Amino acid sequence: MDYITENKAAWEEAFAHRQPHWGEEVAERLQHEHLPFLDPAIVHQVEGLDLKDKVIAQFCCNNGRELLSLMQLGAAKGVGFDIATNILDQARQQAQAAHITNCDFVAMNILDIPETYHQQFDFIIFTIGAITWFKDLGPLFEKVAACLKPGGQLLLHDFHPFMNMLPLPDEAGFNAQDLHHLAYPYFNQAPFIEDEGMSYMSEHYHAQNRFTSFAHPTTAIINHLIATGLRLSQFDEYDYDVGLSNVYDGCGYPLSFLLMAEKPAN
Repeated sequence: MDYITENKAAWEEAFAHRQPHWGEEVAERLQHEHLPFLDPAIVHQVEGLDLKDKVIAQFCCNNGRELLSLMQLGAAKGVGFDIATNILDQARQQAQAAHITNCDFVAMNILDIPETYHQQFDFIIFTIGAITWFKDLGPLFEKVAACLKPGGQLLLHDFHPFMNMLPLPDEAGFNAQDLHHLAYPYFNQAPFIEDEGMSYMSEHYHAQNRFTSFAHPTTAIINHLIATGLRLSQFDEYDYDVGLSNVYDGCGYPLSFLLMAEKPAN
């Protein structure tokens, strides 16, 4: 079994063991909040963009909560792609409950998105923890470039690669009295193998499938983007984490980042 196939099984298993009512509040919050489920850095960025009447997509969209939030900005159409079929079933249910009829959800490996979606999107977004599921960023960003219209934009918001050096509170190398201790190498080519489910989503269960993910240094992210012909227009770093732990917030480390790139118009 290849790692993408096993990751699909692992995600679907994790969702099947989700915490009671996990994800069922999406529609309710969409109807009463402005851009819920989006990190403040993304909110600041997208409010400065003109997404009205645009066609937008999220690659690795999970249960669609972030893409559905972006639809508040007036996009003509949204498409969310993710590998886990049952998670997208919830995305469709929440979209229907929120009366959002112009947003579709497609279950497939991002790398296999067909040519019918090429040059179809004005805006594509990746959010936290998405690109880590791909061993090679080259084919991933090539797919992004193929799917963007000329002049289209990519937004990538994620954990900073520096985070991979820091031990988290539940790990053996963590020392709350020494938050400047770096436990792991920055240039790590070995995959991360996890067999304890997906804690933010799931109750405790005995996992039958493993998650495999990969670290990518900043140079790999930027150079693979440049190699596709996309033009890097912005790269911001932040000293707060976006989902793993807040223990290092404000310590002077780069813990998250937001990147913008554009496909040349000609």
